[in-house]
Amino acid sequence: MTTLDRCYQVIQKPVITEKASDGTLQRNAYTFRVPRDANKGEIRTAVERLFSVKVTSVNTLQVKGKWRRMGRTYGRTQDWKKAMVELAEGQTIEVI
Repeated sequence: MTTLDRCYQVIQKPVITEKASDGTLQRNAYTFRVPRDANKGEIRTAVERLFSVKVTSVNTLQVKGKWRRMGRTYGRTQDWKKAMVELAEGQTIEVI
């Protein structure tokens, strides 16, 4: 697998919520959903190569799945990893 292929696997999709959008406006930070085995170095490299920007910091956190009810049975959504990527001043990513 080439490094460019891994870049496309690391950045799965942007997280577009009100809280994530607030970070974009205040800190020039963007939030992405990434695989649980991705590390900060891989995330930094993927964002820099795919969007041609300079990343200043990467913060990650594990999001635990929620319990959901389907009729009489209970199930759980999948655990996932969130990455908040802060860009250098003056740089942006067109997310939408």
